[in-house]
Amino acid sequence: MPNFSSTLYATPFSRAYWAGAVRDFRQVRTLCFAALMIAACVALSHVPSIRIDVTDLYSARVSWGFLARSLCSAVCGPVTGLVFGFAEDTISFFLHPQGAYFPGYALTTMLGNLIYALFLYRTRVTVARIFLAKLCTNVLNVFLGSLWSAILSSQGYLYYMTTSAIKNTIMLPVQTVMLVVLFGALLPILGRMGFLPGQSRRRLALY
Repeated sequence: MPNFSSTLYATPFSRAYWAGAVRDFRQVRTLCFAALMIAACVALSHVPSIRIDVTDLYSARVSWGFLARSLCSAVCGPVTGLVFGFAEDTISFFLHPQGAYFPGYALTTMLGNLIYALFLYRTRVTVARIFLAKLCTNVLNVFLGSLWSAILSSQGYLYYMTTSAIKNTIMLPVQTVMLVVLFGALLPILGRMGFLPGQSRRRLALY
């Protein structure tokens, strides 16, 4: 079975980065890890979410699936992450259908995985990179999630965008800490296994 590439890239905006992502997508080991993360997402959907109350009017619920999505994107790369996002969202819907299937949510998941990969795949994972990845995915959730909600319901886009912006702002520090704890614990293990090259003997740096 082929190993993952050990190459680290200075930037995702290079031909070599995307060539490496395509190579990883073709590996059985990558696909097995992605399938495991899909199963993790499904399992985590049954774990009660964390409710955060700020005022009587505003509260947010932090779920757990983003942990598996970010890990899959960091290990498997943007190409696998895009396919994983579509498969995970579709499988999750058919296992727990709520209303009609809407492909917009799959697109949001796919783009979120792409963002995680751009910040975390084949690079030196740091707290700063984790924060920026989560910040960008939350901004994505605000704009796209509000659009899908406006399309599927009677409220206007600005209403959903305002509500979503508040909720995602509340969730950002909590989700960032959760990701830092996750990657801090798994970096040495996944590095030694060859899933995250260059990480086996290093603690999670700040930047």
